[in-house]
Amino acid sequence: MSPTLDGCAPWPEEYVDHYWAAGHWRGASLDNLLRGWALQYGPRTALVHGDTRITYAALNRRVGRTAAGFRLRGLRPGQRVVVQMPNVPEFVITVFALMRAGAVPVFCPLPLRAPEVSRIVRLTQAVGYVGPSTYRGFDHIAMASAIAAEGPFLRRVFPFEEPGTASPYGGFTTDTSGCHYFPLASLDSPPDQPLVRGADQVALLLRAARADGARDAPLLVPRTHDDYAYQARAAAELVSLTEDDVYLAALPAEHNLTFGCPGIIGTLTVGGSVVLLDDPDPAACLAAVEREGVTVTSVTPAGARLWLDALPDVGADLSTLRLVQCGGGPLPRATAERIAAELGCRLQRVFDLPEGLVTLTRPADPQETVLTTRGRALSPDDEIRIVDAEGADVPDGEPGELLVRGPYAPRGHYRAPDHNARAFTVDGFLRTGERARRTPDGNLMPADPPADPL
Repeated sequence: MSPTLDGCAPWPEEYVDHYWAAGHWRGASLDNLLRGWALQYGPRTALVHGDTRITYAALNRRVGRTAAGFRLRGLRPGQRVVVQMPNVPEFVITVFALMRAGAVPVFCPLPLRAPEVSRIVRLTQAVGYVGPSTYRGFDHIAMASAIAAEGPFLRRVFPFEEPGTASPYGGFTTDTSGCHYFPLASLDSPPDQPLVRGADQVALLLRAARADGARDAPLLVPRTHDDYAYQARAAAELVSLTEDDVYLAALPAEHNLTFGCPGIIGTLTVGGSVVLLDDPDPAACLAAVEREGVTVTSVTPAGARLWLDALPDVGADLSTLRLVQCGGGPLPRATAERIAAELGCRLQRVFDLPEGLVTLTRPADPQETVLTTRGRALSPDDEIRIVDAEGADVPDGEPGELLVRGPYAPRGHYRAPDHNARAFTVDGFLRTGERARRTPDGNLMPADPPADPL
């Protein structure tokens, strides 16, 4: 495989052939998959946000018209665009529209400010930025304007305004640095001819944490259409998602867990509905479960404790909720026991990395496995090693560093050759920096059990 973006390491050909033969990779880009979902599930509700309901057919139309708008404003295939958005339908529309226009969305957490966003812009040479004009008192567009004035890359900013609010940018404007401003809502043009490209191309860039502790340079993970579609589809199958499921995206949508484990992409794959919630308040989350009949959601351990503590006062009816995924950090046993008992649903432990490894507990796992482990690898072709300081494999039950390679684990971070030389073994295993233990039946556990909060 030869990625179209410079700075991306390809999978070796023998692995490409194996992942195709195994049926993991199927050759469809994510935006083309959306076309198919629109035909299959057209009138069904795809996205929910407050009183807004968007069907699959309407979602596909808006993606097509927004993609044409992006191209009309000068975006070209392969160019990178930073996307820093709250959990609103426009996040999903923007990401799919950029992919349909051939551009590469760079997922950027909403709390990041100018120093971090500027470094991401420089690393990716991003020509565009999509973000709210202001969000919770912070002026994102002023930040983007300052970044545009710093260098030659950022030249198109697409401010997002909540429906019913007036944009201070009005129509199209240009600042003194030559950066153009186009309100996101203005990107509504007749769709043009679909681009022809391979599903082995980079679909999106995810932000990764630096295991080496360095903060001066971001780490980005290039995920292809093939590998990300496989991850979301396999996760959806594992949790038995159907078109009757309603997934609550309460964690930030740009997180790998929320976007594709199975998350937003996995739910759309099966024709279910995604409820986008941009208010992380536990009372708002619990009320959304009752109001929308949510069946599946994802939380962090800290978020789970907040939900549990708020439940007696909120008094929401959670009877539709069948599965809560918990990932994003160590989960103390006491909290795990409370989730199943007090929320009245099944708990699924999840460990995920933007670099690709996803481990999950299974529906048939014994309770002790769910309470104490992070589950087993998502794919039968995930290869996991636990090694000591010298790189030798340790016996089951012994702690060591977690190494991984597989069909949705890229072979390098984006434009980071020096880092990649240290972070990947010569045979393509990622040194995750995570310390773990493996049980004899293949479940992963933290090297040290998490302490219960006081």
